[in-house]
Amino acid sequence: MARESYAIDVDRLLAFADAVTAIAITLLALELHVPDGLPAAELGHALHELLIKLYAYLLTFVVIGLLWLGHHRLFGMVATLDRTMVRLELGLLAVIAALPFPTRLLSEYSRTAAATAVYGGALATVAALMSVMCLRLRRPGPLRAPGVTQQQVHQALYGNATLAVAFATSVPMALFSPTLAKYWWWLAFLARLAPRFRRAAT
Repeated sequence: MARESYAIDVDRLLAFADAVTAIAITLLALELHVPDGLPAAELGHALHELLIKLYAYLLTFVVIGLLWLGHHRLFGMVATLDRTMVRLELGLLAVIAALPFPTRLLSEYSRTAAATAVYGGALATVAALMSVMCLRLRRPGPLRAPGVTQQQVHQALYGNATLAVAFATSVPMALFSPTLAKYWWWLAFLARLAPRFRRAAT
């Protein structure tokens, strides 16, 4: 049904998503620069200011990297596409393509609640869209590839939902303490990786 409605298959959509992600990461790196023609005495201050941009870049790079890996795992469990799945994917890519904007806000206004909340809200939206796509694979059907287990789906759902909840809860948290919200993001990554540590220990 999905292939009759859309002249596209899973591999082609995945390749498009890879291209969008690569462009978004490239645009992030373009923000890392110092003003041209600086006097030597001002270079140290410029490099200090660059550290804030570097933090925002590394944070977003890590998040996009985790989401990209999770995205490939997710679509490795997808056999075919339907109208809803394509719309969710396009919405996801729209937010990913726009991530350089909240990242720039965070790098230039890192101490403000507004910039921190916008950044957290953008990443919460990305993770939430991926969580919804995972939910659509919980029951066997034409969307889910043969041989995919419930455990695989639940693991993918846990990883994406953990990030979605962490970034969503950081939005109201940022109104009280932008710094605390930023620490909360890094704790979310540890919570996301916790099941892997438990499996490695067993």
